Amino acid sequence: MILYNWISSPLGELLLTSDGDALTGLYLQGQTTSPEEFETWDADDWDEAPQLDVLVQTQVQLHEYFTHQRQEFNLPLKPQGTKFQQQVWQHLLHIPFGTTISYGTLAQRVGKTSLSRAVGAANGKNPISIIIPCHRVIAADGKLTGYAGGIDRKQWLLHHENAKITVRSPLL
Repeated sequence: MILYNWISSPLGELLLTSDGDALTGLYLQGQTTSPEEFETWDADDWDEAPQLDVLVQTQVQLHEYFTHQRQEFNLPLKPQGTKFQQQVWQHLLHIPFGTTISYGTLAQRVGKTSLSRAVGAANGKNPISIIIPCHRVIAADGKLTGYAGGIDRKQWLLHHENAKITVRSPLL
């Protein structure tokens, strides 16, 4: 059973999903990667649960984030993915508010230096946007690339966090 609630945000409607105990998804309306379940929607598998504690706490903490009262989230998270994706998402949680890193740096942190594209793909499959801050990963040249919610939303989130976008100089 997938428990869910839609909430409003400065980025548009957000879909929150839960297994009853933890947050399993946070999706921006219209994002390019959506849960597999959406492709085979079965109303019997979904139950709207706006009063579910984890979804209420998520809504409260997101409101605090969007109103500059919170920089870190404290929620039970259970994103579903491969072992490699889980490893990448765990590292995303350690990128501080207002900070950006490159896909290459993330690959180094994961211990897969030669797999920056695979790390980028795992980053793009992050099912808990904003809270698992995949928006803080940018190209080595400082370009904003690869955000399933749209580059305009990635830019908005980084601006909201007053993020410093570090551009790595090309090698001479």
